[in-house]
Amino acid sequence: MGYKQELNRSLTFMDLLIYGLIFMVPIAPWTIFGTVYNLSNGMVPLVYLIGMVAMVFTALSYSQMAKAIPMAGSVYNYVGKGLHPTLGFFAGWLMLLDYLLVPTLLYVMAAVSMAGIFPGTPQWMWALIFVAINVIINIRGVSSLKWMNRIFLIMELVFLVVLIYIFGSAIVTGSVPGAAWSIQPIWDPEVMTPAMLAAALSVAVLSFLGFDGISTLAEETKGGRSTAGRAMIVALVIVGVLFIIQTWLACMVSGPFSEIVGDDAVNTAFFDAIRKASSSGVVTAFYICNVLAVGIANAMAAQAATSRLLYSMARDRQLPHFLCSINKRKVPGNAILLVGVISAVLVLFFVGQLNTLSSMVNFGALSGFILLHISVIYFYTVKEKSRSFFLHLISPLIGFVIITYVLINAGTPAHIAGGIWIFVGLCMFLYYRKKGISIEMADEPDETDIE
Repeated sequence: MGYKQELNRSLTFMDLLIYGLIFMVPIAPWTIFGTVYNLSNGMVPLVYLIGMVAMVFTALSYSQMAKAIPMAGSVYNYVGKGLHPTLGFFAGWLMLLDYLLVPTLLYVMAAVSMAGIFPGTPQWMWALIFVAINVIINIRGVSSLKWMNRIFLIMELVFLVVLIYIFGSAIVTGSVPGAAWSIQPIWDPEVMTPAMLAAALSVAVLSFLGFDGISTLAEETKGGRSTAGRAMIVALVIVGVLFIIQTWLACMVSGPFSEIVGDDAVNTAFFDAIRKASSSGVVTAFYICNVLAVGIANAMAAQAATSRLLYSMARDRQLPHFLCSINKRKVPGNAILLVGVISAVLVLFFVGQLNTLSSMVNFGALSGFILLHISVIYFYTVKEKSRSFFLHLISPLIGFVIITYVLINAGTPAHIAGGIWIFVGLCMFLYYRKKGISIEMADEPDETDIE
């Protein structure tokens, strides 16, 4: 495709699958359960079920573009090569809002939990410790990333098994007052409205962000063009099922719906359910697992994805050239270091502002997804004259409608932050035009290579 292969192709389907699971975090609902619980009137598993279905259509679009354009830049390259270079620039710019802020969001979330475990310690100190750990792991190469992903995934799955046992026992034995098997958490027509579910989904969708990160490792993957796409879909379905199971059990342990009042109570709602069904000592262990999963495992994967996006955009001269430098371990070392520096600065500013950070991350990701769906339709249906109408027209169209609806209902803070980011990107684009800097990419993919 006009580029020199510089990254090391060593990742298998299983490596990508594990990476995607770690990025999405199988225990992600623990942190935002209380918020989604209030927004959805207790129908948390229904929100995650709808979220999984919505994201599957997006994953299908990713898989189709990853097969045609197996490159590290993800949506940036898919839109730029599949639709138009100018739109590719803005797609990459929007995804940068997501990828640059996701590590910061994770560090802040982990720091809040650590300050809770060790009262009196400053949150910024814990955040910076997590930043340093993840920079070291990523800079050591893909092999270090692979093994750390395996270790943390095993830890999370073990805790999930224990969690299911604790909640299941409490429901079966009736040891928790009000806990009982119920269908209401997943279907209660008396309180369900599309607007309510969209508002809850705009928060819950944060848990699914990460499957798309698999596509950023496309240039480091072996096994064919479809490997990354298959890994995205499988990882999304697995983590979606896990989200539904654990939140359904948590809702049943919590009893009939009653709005959770107070920020602290909302933030600890899931752990309060564990405490009701077990003991304080067990809850502490779950807190520690959550901190390690978010502050190290998830942030480590997010930093890897962000550095690849910076690398790809710098390679096309959309960002400073030093970001496309590859170190001796065949990873974009300068990009990894820059992500670490940016995260270290941002955590000092955003400590205590989780809602603002979350809304900004969601805006960037959802906007990029919308452009992705449009690219699939144009690239395959218009340019390639594809007759696979479901994969290349119906599926991306459904994904486009769902994501657009969620983005509209994402809330005013998200729209304001997103609008400011787009304005900055527009200024940068106009600067490039004035200076005569081209945004053209390398050669178009060979049509005979596209299956």
